Amino acid sequence: MMIKGSCVKPGAAVIVVGTNAIDDPSRKSGYRLVGDEACKVAGWVTHIPGGVGPMTVAMLLKNTLDGAKHDIAQ
Repeated sequence: MMIKGSCVKPGAAVIVVGTNAIDDPSRKSGYRLVGDEACKVAGWVTHIPGGVGPMTVAMLLKNTLDGAKHDIAQ
């Protein structure tokens, strides 16, 4: 589902998970990935593509460390 720019408060931070492919003849693949319309309204936007991947890895590592600390404490 595409998020409309009207759904986002101007200047808001947006974590873009979905991407849309648009035609781009200058690319080898013939297309490029872009975010939703909301990216034009937001003040802060994650990279497209690849913005969520590093955040996911960081949170997985944090949760693993928190779990290990919890096990050691018991």
